Amino acid sequence: MTEAQAAERLTATPVIASTRDELRAARGDLTGRDVAVVMTMGALHEGHAQLLREARRSADHLILTIFLNPLQFGPKEDLSRYPRTFDDDLQIATAEGVDIVFAPTPDVVYPDGDPGVRVSAGPLGDVLEGKSRPGHFDGVLTVVGKLLHLTGATRAFFGQKDAQQLLLIRRMARDLDFPVEVVSVPTVREPDGLALSSRNTYLTESDREVALCLSRALTAGADQAAYGPSAIRRAAREVLVAEPLALVDYLVLVHPSTLQDVPEWYRGEALLAIAAKVGTTRLIDNTPILVGPGGGRLDVFSQSVTPGIPARPAT
Repeated sequence: MTEAQAAERLTATPVIASTRDELRAARGDLTGRDVAVVMTMGALHEGHAQLLREARRSADHLILTIFLNPLQFGPKEDLSRYPRTFDDDLQIATAEGVDIVFAPTPDVVYPDGDPGVRVSAGPLGDVLEGKSRPGHFDGVLTVVGKLLHLTGATRAFFGQKDAQQLLLIRRMARDLDFPVEVVSVPTVREPDGLALSSRNTYLTESDREVALCLSRALTAGADQAAYGPSAIRRAAREVLVAEPLALVDYLVLVHPSTLQDVPEWYRGEALLAIAAKVGTTRLIDNTPILVGPGGGRLDVFSQSVTPGIPARPAT
């Protein structure tokens, strides 16, 4: 591709498809071999933009999906409250060189209503976020599976911030033989450390100050990586305890493939993860860590992470 062609791609308005037929026609017009997809629920921010950039660099074509999936919202979660900013989302899609924006309504994705057959997340979907949000990951995996089929993508890009979701999507792709490479992208943060999230729009100014304790706790824990799991957990917990307005759901240091607590003797890659309610908003954050001498914070996990450590389940 010439520089002129690349520049033209980055200024062309994406094709907007809202039906299966429109997506099929637009997908048929793509001439390249590698097609990347970034799946979102809209309300795009710089974190999504970074996903799109990484995907754009690695593939011939790029599809962005914008779909507010009702299956992953629980009965106490307000689907109607989720921000909808399609015009702004389209501007970001155009700036990042997206070829197709697939923005269906629920009746397009689920033409017969709630699907009678869904993808089960299994035991890994019942801990951490799954424990607080029963059925959430079944809804995530079901829609991700459908969108992978509909888009025909060869690579799918997801943010490290949703670490449990990323793990489950990788497991689904492997266990069910989806012909797709699942790529993780480091969490994008504000200059003060707050992880970018569409839900940050719910935070008041004072809530936002409280929310910074999550990233501070992760930093404090990662700084103790050389001294082992207890030191990591203790340092992170001390930061959270000092902020009484953050109602902590969990703080865990777990193996990134099993989500089991790592024992004190463990050395290797681990996930330090936090969930807390700040004001009316539930926030999650995490960081990959290399535990042991010379260890510290990682951007993403290596491909060498393997399951199977003998540890008790995460709670």
